[in-house]
Amino acid sequence: MFTLTHYTSPCPEPVNSQILQMVVDYLTDISSVALPPSNLLYNIYQYAIGYEVHLYLEALAGAKGIAVELIVATDEQDPAKVIGFLLYLPVKDDPEACGVAYMAVHASHRRQGVARAMMDEMLSRYPHGELTCTVEKVPAFESMGFQVRGVRGTQVLMNTRDYSTDGLMGVLDVASIYSSLEVRQIHTYLLQKHGKRAMIDAEKQRDRHFDQMTRKARLFVQVRQE
Repeated sequence: MFTLTHYTSPCPEPVNSQILQMVVDYLTDISSVALPPSNLLYNIYQYAIGYEVHLYLEALAGAKGIAVELIVATDEQDPAKVIGFLLYLPVKDDPEACGVAYMAVHASHRRQGVARAMMDEMLSRYPHGELTCTVEKVPAFESMGFQVRGVRGTQVLMNTRDYSTDGLMGVLDVASIYSSLEVRQIHTYLLQKHGKRAMIDAEKQRDRHFDQMTRKARLFVQVRQE
């Protein structure tokens, strides 16, 4: 069993650190990048997306000017252990709407209703929910009340209603993370370790991977909407 806690202000540091560890551990699973660990650029995306989630957790304090809410699932037998989290963004000017930013469930607690419980909790507060996911995850989210609405980049766009909200959702500008000193340092280290040719190959693999995911999502939605 598990307990859900809803946060609209910063959560304790041990909770933050466990959430960030899950982001690093399950990057391929939760990110729209979905890059496999075998790609040499994986460490860069690990850092960048981990840092993005860190910034969203910081934004719970309200200092960044965007609305952020968080649902955390903890193990009932071990209340200090985080087994899942759902980070979502309420929509300005639409009190019923929100968008899912990131969600993860610890591998040891999957298929136990944790994701569904967190999603139900979110939708009880904001019934007009929107998210993007890979083609493979569509059935799971359909079972939670979402329906396919279209394509957004490499992902399938899903919504609990047959239209998107007209309100605005505040999101962080994450482009600066990828041009940060830390990312440049990671890239330099990888370049020194693996060589220029291997890094160029990794970039080509990444681009092909993105193209394949985009085509797959478009084809899936096209077939669904026929």
